[in-house]
Amino acid sequence: MDTSLESPAPVRQVANAIAGWIDRLGAVWVEGQVAQVTRRPGMATVFMTLRDPVADLSITVTCSRVLFDGLTPPLVEGASVVCHAKPSFYANRGSLSLYARDIRTVGLGELLARLERRRQLLAAEGLFEQRLKRPLPFLPRTVGLVTAPRSAAERDVVDNARRRWPSVRFTTAYAAMQGPRSAAEVLEGLDRLERDPEVDVVVVARGGGSVEDLLPFSDEALLRAVHRMRTPVVSAIGHEQDSPLLDLVADVRASTPTDAARLVVPDHAEEQARVRGARDRLRDLVVGRVEREQAGLDALRARPAMADPRTLLDRRAEEVDALRERTRRCLRHQLDRAGDDLGHQLARARALSPLATLRRGYAVLQDADGHVVTTLDAVAPGAAVHVRVADGRVAATVTGTEALPTDPPAAPATTQEAPRG
Repeated sequence: MDTSLESPAPVRQVANAIAGWIDRLGAVWVEGQVAQVTRRPGMATVFMTLRDPVADLSITVTCSRVLFDGLTPPLVEGASVVCHAKPSFYANRGSLSLYARDIRTVGLGELLARLERRRQLLAAEGLFEQRLKRPLPFLPRTVGLVTAPRSAAERDVVDNARRRWPSVRFTTAYAAMQGPRSAAEVLEGLDRLERDPEVDVVVVARGGGSVEDLLPFSDEALLRAVHRMRTPVVSAIGHEQDSPLLDLVADVRASTPTDAARLVVPDHAEEQARVRGARDRLRDLVVGRVEREQAGLDALRARPAMADPRTLLDRRAEEVDALRERTRRCLRHQLDRAGDDLGHQLARARALSPLATLRRGYAVLQDADGHVVTTLDAVAPGAAVHVRVADGRVAATVTGTEALPTDPPAAPATTQEAPRG
């Protein structure tokens, strides 16, 4: 089609051209989830909205009433199908649709196989690793809840949580928990709760159902969003036997919504019992410690030294008195011995003193110069001398001298050797 600013093509021509191009396309096999089914009275055509299982994208699909009514089992909203359809463009409205020539519902075995392949793919990427699991807070400020409005799951979680901890607060994000819009609405609810700074934990709760009913909770986009969340997530989908992939990527899996209430808040009665038990144990420890210390103190006070502290002083006073008396005796003995030694020394000194000799009747003769006369040559007749006696001096004049004979020295003894026979 040749167009220009001067010669533009009219809308009908462009629309018919697009319709012609799309009409030349061949039929394709399309997989998706039936989001809406519209059957208008008196029309032989059934209108459906087919939603992509991962992306938020949908397209209109039409089929004949005969084909739709002949499906076994009957096609319902939320079912996963594979269509063999041909693209067509409705020029009057400018809308694109697919005309289905064959519709096949995805069987349970095939659905489970696809879920298993998805599980293996996400597990290989590490979305289910245990080290990524975040611990739940002991007592959250606010619990975020994603569930259907006025559902039994909401009542189970809220009522049981408030029964366990009456002051718990909830912020609820309502979403469709079944059908083609379920995954998208749950994603919106999780995103809103993630942005709320007061929410410390998020619970995704739904009652039990078939595999098809729980299929939105294995949606890849939902699983990746939960993996990216910073707030811990509790998956409470279905019952114990149900196992959507959300259970694997969530931080904690609850078997039922009631079990989720038990996991996110502590039990007030149990915590009070624990506090009382801890308080009793602490009191017992303190009382035991005081009793042991009191017993030790009583034992110390029962000792004789502590019962009458003067006993130690009296005993030490006796020891001091004994040591003092012993010191006195020792000092007295030493003084006595020293006195005796002094007396002996004094007696020896007196015995050797010239005065003692004079007292025995001897006298010392001195010349006029005071020199002691020891020989006759030191004095001459008529010389003045002094005679020193024990109690004074006598002045005298030498009238004469007389020499005394000296004893001859003793002859040395001789021995005579006896003759040998």
